[in-house]
Amino acid sequence: MEEIKTNKQYSNYVDKKTPNSPILKNCFNAFWVGGLICTIGQIIFDFCEYQGLDETSCSTVVSIVLIGLSALLTGLNIFNKIGKFAGAGSLVPITGFANSIVAPAIEYKSEGYVMGVGAKMFTVAGPVLVFGISTAVIIGLIARLFVG
Repeated sequence: MEEIKTNKQYSNYVDKKTPNSPILKNCFNAFWVGGLICTIGQIIFDFCEYQGLDETSCSTVVSIVLIGLSALLTGLNIFNKIGKFAGAGSLVPITGFANSIVAPAIEYKSEGYVMGVGAKMFTVAGPVLVFGISTAVIIGLIARLFVG
């Protein structure tokens, strides 16, 4: 292995070892996979509407089905393959959220249900939940004070 003495030498070494990312191809894959996920959600929504459900119920069913599918695909190690292929396109908010809860739960299952699954399940999603809920409360209070 070559000796690295300066930051510039280290940067050159990293550049040699790091493969270039095909940005255009990655963007295209993210776009069409994300669009496919959204299209599946729209098909489920339209089917529910056809069955006579109101808009709120249709939205709830879509959320439940997409969360269930992404949790199942995460458990079968398929969602990770989709994520490697599609990148951010697979992280359409609801599917990415389900994956961020299920993946750590599976990873830490060997440590037990309480200290493994229970404690580690929200390692990725926890900060997102705390920030989202806190922001919603603050905005709600501000709206209540100024809007009425």
